[in-house]
Amino acid sequence: MNIKIKEVGIYHPKTSVNNNFYIDHFQKQGKDIKRFVQHMGRKDRYIIKTKNENALTMAIEAAKTVLEKAKMSGKDIDMLVFSTQTPEYTFPTNALFLHNAIEGDQHTIVMDSNANCAGMTVAVEQASRYMKANPNVKTALIVGSDYNSLLCDPEDEITYSNYGDAAAAVILETTEEDTGFIDSVYAVDSKSRNNIVYPEQGLANTLRGEASGKYIKWIPFDGSESMINVMESFETIFERNNLTKADIDTYCFSQFSLATIKEIQERFNIDDKQIVYVGDRFGYTGTSSPFIVLHEGIKTGKIKRGDYLLFWTIGAGYQIITMLFKY
Repeated sequence: MNIKIKEVGIYHPKTSVNNNFYIDHFQKQGKDIKRFVQHMGRKDRYIIKTKNENALTMAIEAAKTVLEKAKMSGKDIDMLVFSTQTPEYTFPTNALFLHNAIEGDQHTIVMDSNANCAGMTVAVEQASRYMKANPNVKTALIVGSDYNSLLCDPEDEITYSNYGDAAAAVILETTEEDTGFIDSVYAVDSKSRNNIVYPEQGLANTLRGEASGKYIKWIPFDGSESMINVMESFETIFERNNLTKADIDTYCFSQFSLATIKEIQERFNIDDKQIVYVGDRFGYTGTSSPFIVLHEGIKTGKIKRGDYLLFWTIGAGYQIITMLFKY
């Protein structure tokens, strides 16, 4: 039994904000961020500007979109996983609201998950493995959505000028076709766990009024230290599955930094035609990032059925996941 990606859908807010706004914003603070936004590969990003939108509402819209594209209803879904690092609720699970919005079945497995920016990729990988083990789960809806701009400090250029808001949804289904999920590799180094923290001093201190918890605490750090794990993960995937870098039709990378993508591309000598980049239009959307790449690749015809896809992303702390799929 194989697990294929049946359909992909996305949602983003209507408001798009370009670099000029952020450049002007930080110039008033005496900071020149022109080189920074160029380094990160930013031009525009979608930002929530209305009070009636959040990570959950975006997730619902993405879920409805992907179900419509797949010509399915909520009753057709056996498993529903909502990945977010900006949940509207800690209980009940946000996925229950999503389940209600799509009128899901009484026996649907429902849960939230959070692996930060690696979250949706981890959720797809975990759901794929679970579906292989449980013959009663034939379809799964995985939704990733982050309201990133909500948590960004207007005085911190790394987050405030870099992030965008968006959601992505994929439907997985079992199949006997020679396609779908193939393999994955994790790499974790928890010594960096204190570099990106929200709430800054923990939930307990924040709710007791002993600490301010409005914005992400971001301590600048050398992200290149994770590159050795990236290289090892790729090499492991290729070796275990008798593939080479040239066999991968499209690399669905995290869109956090264009410079990081270019570094990986250079180290593995990956051709430009194997890369889809959307960070210039969407900003960095966190958990949904690699799947917005997937959506764009399919939409433009760059990604076709039968293509090998390599997903790679990184979560705060840090944790890396590399996942191989045959689309």
